Amino acid sequence: MFKDLRAATRKLRLLSFTTFDKVDNFREKIEKSFSTVFLPNHVECNEREFGGVMCDVLVPEVYSSKRIMLYIHGGSFVGGSRDSWRNFCASLANVSSCRVVVPEFRLAPTHLFPSSIEDIKSVAENLIAEEKTALSLEEDENNRKPEIIIAGDGSGASIACALLLRMGESAKTDIKELLLFSPWLDLSSTSPFMSGRKITDEVIGSDCLRRSADVYADEADLDKAEISILRASDEELSRFPSVYIQMGSKEILLSQAKAFSTKLSGVGVKCTLDVWDGMPFMFQMADEYLPESHLAIEKIGKHFTARS
Repeated sequence: MFKDLRAATRKLRLLSFTTFDKVDNFREKIEKSFSTVFLPNHVECNEREFGGVMCDVLVPEVYSSKRIMLYIHGGSFVGGSRDSWRNFCASLANVSSCRVVVPEFRLAPTHLFPSSIEDIKSVAENLIAEEKTALSLEEDENNRKPEIIIAGDGSGASIACALLLRMGESAKTDIKELLLFSPWLDLSSTSPFMSGRKITDEVIGSDCLRRSADVYADEADLDKAEISILRASDEELSRFPSVYIQMGSKEILLSQAKAFSTKLSGVGVKCTLDVWDGMPFMFQMADEYLPESHLAIEKIGKHFTARS
């Protein structure tokens, strides 16, 4: 496959909500560039409602009946949708041999924090209950516990972490693993990205993080662990399941991921930090330009299916 890092970077920059973007135009650019009519690998897309929230349910040709992923899309808290993440999540469903549920949750600035988290929590509670009920009818007692994966990228990774905080003790027992792509982990007042200094990589910069934070939540809320998981207590993090983080080595967010990994390890939570050399923010969503995108997703699939 021909590699075109420059074209990939141009596409991925559309995920960054900068000071020059208007909300409607930002959303339109994402939909135009990432939406697709045809899904890869014969993955089937159905529409379902969980807890009052409409969702895609992406079903590959071959999947484990006990494994299901709840995927929370990125988009800087203000953009993205089931449509624009459908192709990426369909690839995840195929390689992981599992169904993937993608909710259409409320977005900022119309709906401020914690609206998106409330929507995702409603989906998660109903999804978990349904999966437990379905597997309770299985004759095989060893197959009665569902393998539920919570996943998200960028700002969606922040929401995924907030979900686990709200689940409390049940997060450790009900969730098998937390999967994060290029996560946003600290938008607090102490973050160097929020200080006013310009910090940037090829795709995303501090201006995007500040702008997104400004439209997502009140300033006082940004220091809360539900937005900045690096501010969570050891007790809160100890309730997390194992965590898998995948990102590129060029990302300005890598230092936060390393700090998060250290904090998790310190409270006895397994964290795998999978860093791809020379790759930018969310390189996995530029699979038409980067062979590494395919290889990285395949690695995720092997990670989950190896435990079956």
